[in-house]
This record gives sequence, C-alpha cells and structure tokens, in this order.
Amino acid sequence: MGKPFSANVLRGSALRKKNEMLPLRRKQLIQATLEVIDRVGLADATIALIARQAGLSTGIISHYFGDKSGLLEGTMRQILRDLREDTLRRRGELAEDTAAAHLRAIVDANFNDSQVSGPVMKTWLAFWSSSMHQESLRRLQHVNDQRLRSNLCCQFLRELPLPQARQAARGLAAMIDGLWLRGSLSGTAFDADAARQLAYEYLDYQLAKKCDAAANAAVA
Repeated sequence: MGKPFSANVLRGSALRKKNEMLPLRRKQLIQATLEVIDRVGLADATIALIARQAGLSTGIISHYFGDKSGLLEGTMRQILRDLREDTLRRRGELAEDTAAAHLRAIVDANFNDSQVSGPVMKTWLAFWSSSMHQESLRRLQHVNDQRLRSNLCCQFLRELPLPQARQAARGLAAMIDGLWLRGSLSGTAFDADAARQLAYEYLDYQLAKKCDAAANAAVA
C-alpha cells in the first residue's frame, strides 16, 4: 500500500492551488471592471455589479482590492502594464535603431487596439477624472506621465540639444494625449491610423530641426 498523504502535503497542495487561482481571479475582476464601466460608467459600476459580472463574490473584491477605488487602480495598473510591455516589444523588434523608429514605436503602442478599445478608453477617462480627487490615482497618473515624457525625451535627445529635446517630448506627449482624448469623445470609432499619422508628422517636424540647424550652420 502507498503511504497516506500527510497533513503538510495536503496543506501544501491547497496552498499551491490557491496561489494559482490568485492571478486568474484578479484577471477576472479586472476584465469585469472594464466591461461594467463600459456598460454603465464608473459612477454606477458598483462592487456588487462587478462581482456578478465576474461570477465571484463581493468578498473576493474586498480581499484583493479593498474597495472600488482600489479596483480601479488595479485595473489601470494592468492597462499601463499592457502598454509598457507592448512598447518594449515594439522597440525590441525594430529593424533599425534610430530615434525616429523608437519614437514611432512609442506612438504606435499608445494607439494600439489594447489602448483604444471602448472599455479601455472609458476606463482611462474614469481614471483621469478620479485622479483629480484621489491621491493614489494621482500618483499613478504622474508616474505614467513622467515615464512617457522620459522615454520620448531620451529619443529626441539623440538628435536634438537638451532644451529642444525636452520641448519636443512635452509636445509629442501632449499630442498623444490630446489625439487620444478627442478620439475618445468623438462619439464615433477611434481612427487610430489618422491619430498615428498626425503624431508621426509632429515628431518628423521636430527631428527635422536638427537638419535645419546643421544647414544654417553650414551657410554661416
């Protein structure tokens, strides 16, 4: 006869199953949050409604996220994680290591389907609005803004002096946010191709300043 399972083995097995379920449940709750906000808006997206959408108890939400604010923060962290991973993947797959190519990859990631779908766009808008009143969300928004500007500035700096690189990064970041915001409020399907093209034109214009400066120096 085989040896009977000890209590420690059984407890260990139960713990492993619980740990395996944790990311799955978090994913379920985040997906449910996106779907409920898309359907009824943040104000009416109650914990009970989100739990019902996920097929889980309200106690599970309290356990993983605390309250609705914590759930919104967790959902936004996942959206930002998806954006960061997509940006890194696109930049890692570039055929050429130029500032223009990296900048375009950053633009492309910000207008990727994962960032411009209806549920994600509505959640972004809810997050921006809530971040004006909640410190934890405001900090998250600040970190995201700083990361975008830093990544853009790092690439512009390869071609432009520091003051111009900073200015170009601020401008492109504002254009990305502005195009995204106008598109999300248009009431029609978001035209990601048109948004990308406008952003490309702006970054090309900024990078062309290096050529203009070099031409002026040669003439002088």
